[in-house]
Amino acid sequence: MAVQKELFSSRIMSWYTSNKRDLPWRNTNDPFKIWLSEIILQQTRVDQGMPYYYKFIEAFPTIKDLASAPQEQVLKLWQGLGYYSRARNLHIAAQFIATELDGEFPITYKDLLALKGVGDYTASAVGSICYNLPTAVVDGNVYRVLSRLFGIATPINTTEGIKEFKKLAQHLLFKKDTGTYNQAVMEFGARFCTPANPDCDHCIFNDSCVAYKTERVSELPVKLKKTKVRKRYFNYIVLLDSELQTKLHQRTEKGIWQQLYQFPLVETNKIVTSVELMKDDCFKKIESEYKLEELILFNEVPVIHKLSHQHLITHFWIVSVKSTIENGIKISALPDYAVPVLIENFISKFPPFK
Repeated sequence: MAVQKELFSSRIMSWYTSNKRDLPWRNTNDPFKIWLSEIILQQTRVDQGMPYYYKFIEAFPTIKDLASAPQEQVLKLWQGLGYYSRARNLHIAAQFIATELDGEFPITYKDLLALKGVGDYTASAVGSICYNLPTAVVDGNVYRVLSRLFGIATPINTTEGIKEFKKLAQHLLFKKDTGTYNQAVMEFGARFCTPANPDCDHCIFNDSCVAYKTERVSELPVKLKKTKVRKRYFNYIVLLDSELQTKLHQRTEKGIWQQLYQFPLVETNKIVTSVELMKDDCFKKIESEYKLEELILFNEVPVIHKLSHQHLITHFWIVSVKSTIENGIKISALPDYAVPVLIENFISKFPPFK
């Protein structure tokens, strides 16, 4: 195993030196910027996350700038990235660092792990890259590389698998330069040992990769099937008055899109007709609050918005209002509000909102 360790680290570091991407967070030692990049890149591809990284750095050059910003501004900048709890936790952690730590970023694994929204992966990544802490990173790319190279079939999304791969990654860690090493393994998984159709014939490890030798590359890593996807039926009620005002509500309850804004929502247990919608108790509450006139279905074909464990089957209903909407929101002001991408896409297509 000692020989394998030395061979693995030397080859992976050599490959990284020649193949690494020039990414902005790799050209800085600022832990704030590196931490920000790691949070953005959770559940997000590099090409998708890059514009958001630049937007955040421009809006918040320092962690104190982020901490002092209103949460709604943070959520607005995050709009479209999904998994909005990342943005809320980012903001909370920034406030903690700014107020409780006097703006000084934590320098130990334990203290990094104590930050809101920071788990083993992020603490290991930031700690190794910024401070050369001896903590191995294990993300999807690392799971893939190690499971194939060593032929490990333990499911990666089980407690047993998490422990096994972390132990192996920690054993292989090149402690003289942990930050570069961790980035090298992740980069190799992202760029070469890809989920589908990796170029195994030209791989630097094809002389020792168990999966390649046993023709199990496509089978590894093993991941247990997810829980059944839940279907939900959303009906957004888009109110419009004569002054081109509408109404938004903020989602304050826990769950998806907490603190984001949306049109009044009627959730049903199936796709409904206008007659069925008007009989719904939630719709009746909206009707009792406003003097509603015409009800028009905007999209006959439902928009299906897919989240990790649920699919939102969505219709938008345009409803004209007789009287002026009290505390209504001007159409022109809608871009100032942080909304789910599902609603942002609707706004971009609906003529009065353009």
